[in-house]
Amino acid sequence: MADAPLITRYGNPVLHRTAQPVERFDDELVALAERMRASMAAADGVGVAGPQIGVGLRVFVIDCPGPDGENVVATLVNPVLEVSEERELDESEEGCLSVPGVWNVVPRPAWAAVSGFDEFGKPVRVEGTGLLARCLQHEYDHLDGIVYVDRLPKRTRRKLLDAMGTPEWGEPPA
Repeated sequence: MADAPLITRYGNPVLHRTAQPVERFDDELVALAERMRASMAAADGVGVAGPQIGVGLRVFVIDCPGPDGENVVATLVNPVLEVSEERELDESEEGCLSVPGVWNVVPRPAWAAVSGFDEFGKPVRVEGTGLLARCLQHEYDHLDGIVYVDRLPKRTRRKLLDAMGTPEWGEPPA
């Protein structure tokens, strides 16, 4: 398995910028997907986005339990997110490898789907509810420069980041 880079921590500018589209499906992209899977496995995560390993590209990997209990394993390059138009929200606890050791409830649409490509350029679509829907939305947020704590009230965010031990947590970009 490829070497696993460290997970980028909250506050690093790459986590707060919109990631750029992938323009080439080549050996470098395949190697990036392998590094991302290795990082996710090493950190015992269910998903990792490019910015979380310091790469500002629109790609994420998941190995996340689906509604049927089977893990959904996928690489999504240049993904497009769809969420339920219904008002049903899943108000479960959420965490992030870039904000280690802290969790908080984050309301999210109960159903989500992501369409994109795998690292070889083959079309991929993943959809689901529960943890899988949360995972798809969470990783997609990373590509738009949003970390889950950015969705929380300022006081709650500060408390979580202080608990994480971030010395200068700052404000998320406007």
